[in-house]
Amino acid sequence: MNEEQVTPAAKPVVEKKEEYITIEDFKKVVAKIGKVLSAEAVPDSDKLIRFELDFGEAQPRQILSGIREWYPEPEKLIGKQLLYVVNLAPRKIRGLESNGMLMAVDGLDGTPVFLVPETEVQPGSTVR
Repeated sequence: MNEEQVTPAAKPVVEKKEEYITIEDFKKVVAKIGKVLSAEAVPDSDKLIRFELDFGEAQPRQILSGIREWYPEPEKLIGKQLLYVVNLAPRKIRGLESNGMLMAVDGLDGTPVFLVPETEVQPGSTVR
């Protein structure tokens, strides 16, 4: 069977050499479910979407994500519950502060697939 005959589902996953971390390192990661309150393209960027998210905090949190290529209509993401890492150091991107990172996996066609709760949960629910 040559490369053209292999279906995407049958292709082996190319694994990177993993670097081990301790359980104590892992415990430092805070991953929570955020409800998308707004999502819009960042002006003058082909990649970025600016999210305003409800994590059950006093104020919505702003997080930028480089997924615009796959989600050219970001407003369709409003209301979705998505998984984020929320304890990364804030980062300025195109003059905007991002306070976390959206988590996703590569789908069979390379499109990001969101990691979402099976049923609706309280915004700010912590992954455990």
